[in-house]
Amino acid sequence: MSATALFDENGDTAKWNVFNKIWLSDRENEGRVPIDIITKWENRISSNDLKALNIPFDFAKPVDLIKYLISIVDDTGDSIVLDFFSGSATTAHTVMQLNAEDGGNRKFIMVQLPEKTDEKSEAYKAGYKNICEIGKERIRRAGKKILEESGDNSTLNSQNSTLDVGFRVLKLADSNMTDVFYSPSEYSQNLLEQFESNIKADRNDLDLLFGCLLDWGLPLSLPYKSVNIDGYTIHNYNDGDLVACFDENIPDEVIKKIAKMQPLRVVFRDSCFVNSPSKINVGEIFKLMAPDTRVKVL
Repeated sequence: MSATALFDENGDTAKWNVFNKIWLSDRENEGRVPIDIITKWENRISSNDLKALNIPFDFAKPVDLIKYLISIVDDTGDSIVLDFFSGSATTAHTVMQLNAEDGGNRKFIMVQLPEKTDEKSEAYKAGYKNICEIGKERIRRAGKKILEESGDNSTLNSQNSTLDVGFRVLKLADSNMTDVFYSPSEYSQNLLEQFESNIKADRNDLDLLFGCLLDWGLPLSLPYKSVNIDGYTIHNYNDGDLVACFDENIPDEVIKKIAKMQPLRVVFRDSCFVNSPSKINVGEIFKLMAPDTRVKVL
């Protein structure tokens, strides 16, 4: 046994507490776990969490354990909860559950490498080829279950807002722009033909849009929608924070309709324009109709 002193604000001894001291050299206690937490929320409880969602996954964290840990540091109900080893996305499940229970507005960020599942495992047999796929499906099913238990689209707090169980999946990738760093001896006619577009051939509109969000430092979690204007797809991020169109040969009438939206930022790609005069004309249209809009061409 060992004792320690507690002191008051004046530095005087307030009282004595008696506690057990466990030495690292004490082989008998090697591997001892914090019993107050682990014995209360054992792995079998997390198995029940997953069984209720019909998700095959071993050794997940229990929802109640994560709920307890969040309660220690979150006293506002408006926190961003980050899990760098998200596994089956227990943390996301917990955050949605807590928001449903107390009307909070917590958000979650889950990070997980796409580790392959064992081909002999139940998860693999169920069609989950990597852990990320398990996590995504759990969030979908947990969100649906929480909505059903709470009443779909029911009012859950005093601000008359509804429970948000949506999520956005982002994957790390290299630049959207093609590699143009070649030595003179490496250039050929065929290589020059590849430079007709400065965008990599395997990138789609959303790749380009979210690349622009990163370049401008905009949050990746804000609302997004796309609309069709005269046959051209217009991407609108957070109601005008950024508007983009990546279709080819956009006519002036569509450009003018985009300008009337008065976006803070607008993005096109080089192939949106037939020629250089058309690109210059876009700048003039925005100077006249939306002078405060920042225009960028990829």
